Amino acid sequence: MLPCGSALLSLIIVLAATGSGSVLDSHPPFLDNRDAQGVNFWKLHRTASTSKQQHATQVRTGVSQIPLAAAAAVPEFHVETFTQPLDHFYNSTDATFPQRFWVNSRHYKPRPGAPVIVIDGGETSGEDRLPFLNTGIADILARATGGVGVVLEHRYYGESIGVQNFSTDALRWLNNEQALEDSANFMRNVKFQDIDEDLTAPNTPWIYYGGSYAGARAAHMRVLYPDLVFGAIASSAVTHAVLTNWEYMDVIRLAADPKCSSNLVNSITTIDRLLKFRRLRGPLKKLFGLGGLESDQDFVSVLTYPLASWQDRNWDPAVGSTTFDHFCATLNGDTPTLEDPARTVLLPGSLRTNVALLNYAKWIRENVVDKFCPQDASLTLEDCFGTNDDAKYQATDLSQDWRLWVFQFCTQWGYLTTAPPRGIPTIISRLLDIDYEHKICTQAFPPGKHYRVPPLPNVSAVNALGDYHIAADRLAFIDGEVDPWRPYTPHGNYGGALERDDTLLRPFKVIPGGVHHWDENGLREGEPEPKEIREIHEEMIEFVKVWLKDWEGPVTKASYDQPAIV
Repeated sequence: MLPCGSALLSLIIVLAATGSGSVLDSHPPFLDNRDAQGVNFWKLHRTASTSKQQHATQVRTGVSQIPLAAAAAVPEFHVETFTQPLDHFYNSTDATFPQRFWVNSRHYKPRPGAPVIVIDGGETSGEDRLPFLNTGIADILARATGGVGVVLEHRYYGESIGVQNFSTDALRWLNNEQALEDSANFMRNVKFQDIDEDLTAPNTPWIYYGGSYAGARAAHMRVLYPDLVFGAIASSAVTHAVLTNWEYMDVIRLAADPKCSSNLVNSITTIDRLLKFRRLRGPLKKLFGLGGLESDQDFVSVLTYPLASWQDRNWDPAVGSTTFDHFCATLNGDTPTLEDPARTVLLPGSLRTNVALLNYAKWIRENVVDKFCPQDASLTLEDCFGTNDDAKYQATDLSQDWRLWVFQFCTQWGYLTTAPPRGIPTIISRLLDIDYEHKICTQAFPPGKHYRVPPLPNVSAVNALGDYHIAADRLAFIDGEVDPWRPYTPHGNYGGALERDDTLLRPFKVIPGGVHHWDENGLREGEPEPKEIREIHEEMIEFVKVWLKDWEGPVTKASYDQPAIV
C-alpha cells in the first residue's frame, strides 16, 4: 500500500530528522538577484546582516555604528573622487556625480611608460574591490611593472550616485554606453592626488581589468576606446548577453560531485511530479518548512538558494564560500548510491525517491527558512518568500540598491535563469519559466515620465559590441573551467563561441578547475598560491610586460593600435 496524506508527511519528516545537521558556513552564498525571489533573499539577507552587524558593533564600541566593511578598509587607500556628468551624450540633464576611486602607488616608479592598472568596479560598491587593489591582480601587476593600481567605482553603485532615488526615470542613465564613457572620461582627465606626473591616457599605457560584467566592459573598452586603453584583461567576461541562461545551472549540474548532481536531478524531478497532485502540494511544502507559501513557483524558487553558492567557491578559503559543498554533503548523507533500495521512499503515484529529497528538505528548513523567516518572527512565509505582491518591489529610496543590477538585466543584459530544454536533466524546477523570472522587471519598474523599461531586455545592445567573437590585439580573455558564466564568454562551450589560439598578443586562457574570475584575488607577496593560480598570475605578468614593450607613446602608437572585432 502506498503511503499518502498525513501518513506520508509523518513518514518523510521522521526520515528527514535523521539527516545531518546544519552546516552552513559563515560566508553567505551568492544572492542571485535575477528574479523577484532573488530580491526577497537580498532583503532578508540584508536584514539579518544588519542585525548581526549592529550587535557586533555595539559590543565592540558601545555606541558607534561604524560599518564593519569600513572598519576593515585598507588605510593606505584613501578615497578620491572625479566629477562625471550624469549624461555624456544627450543633454538630458546638467547633473553630475562624484565617481569614487582608490589608488595603490606603493610600487610606482615614475618614468615614461609606467602603466596604470585600473580595475572596473562593476555592479557593486568599489569598496568590495579593494582586496584586489591590496593583494589581488592590481597589486600583482603594479608590482611587476612599477605601475599604479586603481579601483574605479561604477556609476550608481557604492557612493558614485548622482540621483535622488532609484525610480525608473532616475535609473535611465544607468546603461553600458554611459558607464563606458565614464571610464574613458576618467582616463583622459584624472589627476591623482599623491602623484606629480601626468598619467592620463593616451600619454600613459592603461591596462583595463574587469571580472564578470566588468570583464565584458573591459573588452568593450579595448574595442571602443583603443586610443585610451592600451591593453585589457577580460576575466569571466560575459560578452554574450542572452534572454534566458539555462546553461548557468547546467554547468553546475555537470561540474558538481556526480552523486550530488544525481541526487539533485532526482529530487527536482520528484518535486515537479508531486506538485502535479493537488493533495500532495501542501504536505510537500510543509516538509521543506514552506507550508504557508501559496505559489508553487515561489516554493521551487526558494529551493535554488544553495545552488547559486557554486559561483562563490574560490581557491582561497578565506574569501570563498563552502556553502555548496556543505549542501552537497547534507544531500548525499546516507545515500550510498542513487539506486540503493534501502534508502528510498515510495511516494504516491508509484514514485520512488532517494532519501536525498528528505535531506534537501531538512537543509532548506534549517539554513533558509529558520535563518531568514523563523516562526517566532513577525513575518509570514508569504512576507518572506512570496513574489506576487508588487508593492514589495516598488520602494525607490537609495537604500534599495538591489534595483541597480536588476534594472541593468531588465534593460540590456538579460540572464533570466530558467530550466533547460526538455531532454536535458535539470537541477532546478521546470516551473521556473521566463514569465516568472521576468516579472520583477514590471513589478519594480513601472513606466516613468521619461523612460520605460523595454518589454524584454534589449540584449542586442550588448551583443552588437562583439558578442562571442569580440577580439583585439592586447585583449586577454581568462575564464574558469567550471564557471557557470562560461557559456556567455568567448570561451563559451554551449555553441556560438569559436576556438582561438592563445598568444601573447591575444591571450586566451582557461584556469583548470576555476570558477568565477579566480585570477582576480591573490595573496600577500611571499605567500604560496595554488599551482593553477600561481601559473595564471605568472602568465598575466608575462603578457602584460610584453605588451608594454610595444608602447611608444601617443604619437607613434596610433600606427599599430588597431583593435578589431572578428
